[in-house]
Amino acid sequence: MSEHKNTYRTVKERSEGFYKEKGSKFIGIASRCYSEEEAKQLLDQWHTEHSQAGHLCYAYRIGLEGEKYRANDDGEPANSAGAPILGQLQSFDLTNTLIGVVRYYGGTKLGVGGLINAYRTAAKDAIEATDVVEMEVFLHVQLDFQYADMVGVMNCLKRWNIEMDRHTFENACEIECSLPLTTEESILAELNVFETLKITKLGIY
Repeated sequence: MSEHKNTYRTVKERSEGFYKEKGSKFIGIASRCYSEEEAKQLLDQWHTEHSQAGHLCYAYRIGLEGEKYRANDDGEPANSAGAPILGQLQSFDLTNTLIGVVRYYGGTKLGVGGLINAYRTAAKDAIEATDVVEMEVFLHVQLDFQYADMVGVMNCLKRWNIEMDRHTFENACEIECSLPLTTEESILAELNVFETLKITKLGIY
């Protein structure tokens, strides 16, 4: 039996929140995110969208237990921005989620307490602007096999109601698919009977 959790909580889709204090505008952006590389790409995109903003502070939690996490103040006083954003991810028990908060400076300093409240509120508003969903965890695998085994492999996947995420059918065939953790061991045992089949585990998420 797998030791991994079978579900995790994340945001349903990209969403935005808003908070205004003494002329400064804080725009919170929440999005699903499954790797540090993906977080970097999303942050680059948000920088481009808000190129006139003074700060883009952020936090993320990645992994089934939120074991990879980071908080960044982007030039704001230490722990006044990234930490309160991370706190909202923890408060809502979200993982595989990135939240950025963009600040357009309004000319009046808010102080550390004011900044903590502003970044926390904008992050919370972004989360509440979408649904929090419970996602089932899958083992993602790549199957490489010869055309001769295609019918058998396809019949096995069909029997377990496994949909293909990506496939190539030529002399050498390739399928990427997602196996539920509750049945992955049984499915892999059935697939292992095919002589030409090589199974590569891509990750659990």
